[in-house]
Amino acid sequence: MISAEPISFSQAFELINPHLYTVEERIRAQAKSFDPAVEGYVSYVCGAGGKRLRPALALLSAGATGKITASHVDLAVILELIHIATLVHDDIMDGAELRRDQPSANAKWGNAITVLLGDCLFAHALRLSTNFSNSDICRRIADAAAEVCSGEIIQTQRRFDLKLSTSDYYRIIEMKTAALFSAACELGAFISEASPPVISALKTFGTKVGVAYQIYDDILDLAGNEEETGKTLGTDLRKGKFTLPVLLMLQSGRDVSTIRELLLKEDKVDGELLVAMLGSAGALQSAKAVAHRLIQEALTQLEDIQDNKYARGLRAIPAHLGTLLEKL
Repeated sequence: MISAEPISFSQAFELINPHLYTVEERIRAQAKSFDPAVEGYVSYVCGAGGKRLRPALALLSAGATGKITASHVDLAVILELIHIATLVHDDIMDGAELRRDQPSANAKWGNAITVLLGDCLFAHALRLSTNFSNSDICRRIADAAAEVCSGEIIQTQRRFDLKLSTSDYYRIIEMKTAALFSAACELGAFISEASPPVISALKTFGTKVGVAYQIYDDILDLAGNEEETGKTLGTDLRKGKFTLPVLLMLQSGRDVSTIRELLLKEDKVDGELLVAMLGSAGALQSAKAVAHRLIQEALTQLEDIQDNKYARGLRAIPAHLGTLLEKL
């Protein structure tokens, strides 16, 4: 039972900072595993940094259920490489020109090289996963990677689909985003040889945090500030990805015909007008409320896990997400 004084998001990362430093070094070093003709491309996308949420969840889950080992660091590196590969592909599909305050790979080298770069990263991550002596770990990582890719395919299939339901949306983001969050928490505990109920609880925790995080990111794409985020925003609307605020607005019955007309204008969509309508109808607030509910549900999954500083660090992740939501 976690009952001690909570810790902050930054304190949670400080707990695992030495391990995260190793993860960061290992990620940057992966470029040397590639052919010299490819190394520069890999170095560029792997050296861009990032939040490293998935490695943090893996390491905190490890510490919450045992001792953080070299195998946990391996897991963190692999999951982040898969995540980087998905970002490389996402930027192609979205036509994004910025990623972490620098030109995206596709903006620098075009789509043909960039899609192959993402493929190389996926393949390399899965090759690294075969180093685990337990084949169940490798299989779970491969399953998560497949889920991410399947989720992206389904989302692309449903572009500009006015019949997309909220349940369809939740299924898509559970696959494309929450799958890696879930695997990070589950396998962090699995490698620590935690009990099946604890592994299951952390898996569910990861899923719910991942879904809440994607809802936050979708709201950010609509209502965020590009200079503050360091990446191209507004891509969801332009590419016909109808996220939770839009779906809630469509379901509300308010100004539906106007909303539909705006949404189907593709690259010519008036984002400012749509966001204003979403705000006045309360759709943005309703989407935030869903994310807050998921955050609370995630936190309940940790109630029966023994109290230690890493378990409190895990709690700090969704708590911080809730703070970010309130700033939008």
